[in-house]
Amino acid sequence: MKTEMPAMTGRRGFLTQLVGLAAATAMETRRTTGAPVTSQPAGAMPTIQLGKHRISRMVAGSNPILGYSYSGRHADQHMKDYFTPERTVEFLQNCERAGITTHQFADPDRALPYLRPLRERGSKMSFLCLHSQREKIKDAVERAQPIAMVHHGGATDRLFADGKASQVHDYVKAAHDCGVLVGVSAHNPDCIKRVADEGWEVDFFMTCFYFLTRKMVHKDAEIPMLDFGLPFFKDDPKAMTQVVRQVKQPCFGFKILGSGRHCSNQQTVRAAFKFAFENIKPTDGVIVGMFPWFFDEVGANAQFTRELGKTA
Repeated sequence: MKTEMPAMTGRRGFLTQLVGLAAATAMETRRTTGAPVTSQPAGAMPTIQLGKHRISRMVAGSNPILGYSYSGRHADQHMKDYFTPERTVEFLQNCERAGITTHQFADPDRALPYLRPLRERGSKMSFLCLHSQREKIKDAVERAQPIAMVHHGGATDRLFADGKASQVHDYVKAAHDCGVLVGVSAHNPDCIKRVADEGWEVDFFMTCFYFLTRKMVHKDAEIPMLDFGLPFFKDDPKAMTQVVRQVKQPCFGFKILGSGRHCSNQQTVRAAFKFAFENIKPTDGVIVGMFPWFFDEVGANAQFTRELGKTA
């Protein structure tokens, strides 16, 4: 004998059914189409000059694409499952439709499965390659065709801490020999300051808003929380942006949302964008990773950049 579930009645029952239907519909849409399609933006996206290239002031980052959530392995796996090559192509097409004309990737081998079809579909996006192997610079440039090579921030901090800053400088020289722009990324503000003070021939910097490599640099410092998680310290963005404002080269602030720690609602996201744009130079930009599984982060972040990142 089949047992029927009692029908829900009243306002609460109606709302429960409505929410359930909406959630099921949204879930099915995500399963079949991936990221939501971003509508055409209202207003122009602010741009900055990078060498001979004019690029969007907001750059699409790659950490979510690579499965780096900074929130634990479950979130990492959700990102990896979501960002198939096809979904990544759709994601970057949505970025381009929203006025985001540049993407920063970190591993040519992992990026090429989506970069190739993206270009085949007519994308005009520019690419920044985060990298640290001097002997593989030429291969990365030839295969991925970025407009710039950037020495990886974690590697920069480690080499400077170990007294091997010359290896980073050698990377900069070798990358320039390949005919591309060259940047240096760092989490430690002192690394950026030293490169600028010594007059290295770098075209730009990538500057993390949080000094996540503290333990690597200050090996003897007492920082109790480091055994439990990365050190997202409240005043770090102020320390890095102070250096950003002092260097003449363009800088790209990254982790401006604290790897999701400023994403509890859109008000906190907007506040983080506002802080970033008010504390960097007009010639600077931001790099933001996005995971548009829940809602249109591309459209929302692009709108924050248009609203708060105007340069004139």
